[in-house]
Amino acid sequence: MSLKSNNTVFCFGEVLWDIFPDGTRAGGAPFNVAYNLRKMGIDSRAISRIGTDDLGIKLQNQIKEWGFPDQYLQIDDNQPTGTVLAHFDENKEAHYDIVYPVAYDFIELKDGLATEVSQAEAFVFGSLIARGEVSRTTLFSLLEAAKLKIFDVNLRAPYCDFKLIEALLHQSDIVKMNKAEMKLLLEYLNVGYTNEHDAIRFIQDFFNLNEVLISKGSKGALYYDGNKNYKAQAVPIVVADTVGSGDAFLAGFTSKRIHNAPAEEIMKRAVALGAFITSKAGACPNYDLEAFESFEKNNF
Repeated sequence: MSLKSNNTVFCFGEVLWDIFPDGTRAGGAPFNVAYNLRKMGIDSRAISRIGTDDLGIKLQNQIKEWGFPDQYLQIDDNQPTGTVLAHFDENKEAHYDIVYPVAYDFIELKDGLATEVSQAEAFVFGSLIARGEVSRTTLFSLLEAAKLKIFDVNLRAPYCDFKLIEALLHQSDIVKMNKAEMKLLLEYLNVGYTNEHDAIRFIQDFFNLNEVLISKGSKGALYYDGNKNYKAQAVPIVVADTVGSGDAFLAGFTSKRIHNAPAEEIMKRAVALGAFITSKAGACPNYDLEAFESFEKNNF
């Protein structure tokens, strides 16, 4: 697959193994975004850290096989590769037990990395990666350099430090969260929830955010861009599982947003890719752009 020129996106954060009852799958929210961006033809690069253990070697080989440049995948001699123990409830919703500390909690600011990030079209990051001091310090340094900062709030208990979330929101240009996360944020700020519109407007004003993206699963999504707002209906599908669906949604959004596509086109791609991945098992299923575009065309 050929990648388009001048559209590099860096995704910073955890890369790990999701350990399910039926086996292991490579994942991690920022990496899932990077994986799907690359499927969309975007030159995505994942900045993370793995151990020298067997899981690390297996993960490095998998990432190379998927075509990612691996110079941004740091090796840690002391910490194990990240793992998450995952299980599904009766609604096929995933629940996670996230191991700490692991290699991705120690991502270092390597020479030249900030310069590369400053030249990219966008920098995507989440909140989990900021749980450890080393990776958190690196994150804030890269945020100073990045051109377009896209924050996926992605709350994962027990790593829900709202003071830190607040600091990251103030550093961001575009923020994506789901409705439950939006309500938790308002609760932390001691603001009562009345309706989606007022809640999003408050978040825009409080954090000086131009763009806010709210994913609502089977109820679609909302995109607020300045004074304008857009609603996208969900694509009806048979759910395989929900692992990585929000990450795919953000990847679809980002793939169009970095080219300043019309908002309607951006949101169509976002909800279509989110639905497409939800109809398949795992966050990083094997597919090609042609298969996705056929799905998108048949649903719009």
